[in-house]
Amino acid sequence: HHDKHYQAYVDKLNAALEKYPELYNYSLCELLQNLDSLPKDIATTVRNNAGGAYNHKFFFDIMTPEKTIPSESLKEAIDRDFGSFEKFKQEFQKSALDVFGSGWAWLVATKDGNLSIMTTPNQDSPVSKNLTPIIG
Repeated sequence: HHDKHYQAYVDKLNAALEKYPELYNYSLCELLQNLDSLPKDIATTVRNNAGGAYNHKFFFDIMTPEKTIPSESLKEAIDRDFGSFEKFKQEFQKSALDVFGSGWAWLVATKDGNLSIMTTPNQDSPVSKNLTPIIG
């Protein structure tokens, strides 16, 4: 998955940026947070492929061979915003299973520090909405 699927997003993004080399200086987050200001002829390609690259890199980075538990501060925030870790897991799983076709389920932090579960279609990313992904 990493060597072909993820690499295809990176290659297609780089190909789209070739016409606008000044955009090579932008991080994936910066590209996703500024989609409305990108040249119209590449905006959709950047959204799809920067989103795909970001989402997959994020997912690969949080994968571990061992079962992990949330930090104390994350557990407290989950308990505050969902009632309990078990309720969070149930809600997250339901959201993920409700994604029709391709897409993602996310635990995100809002600017005010609250946690929320959201889904995105295809390779859209919560970063585009200025949300901070925690689990995806």
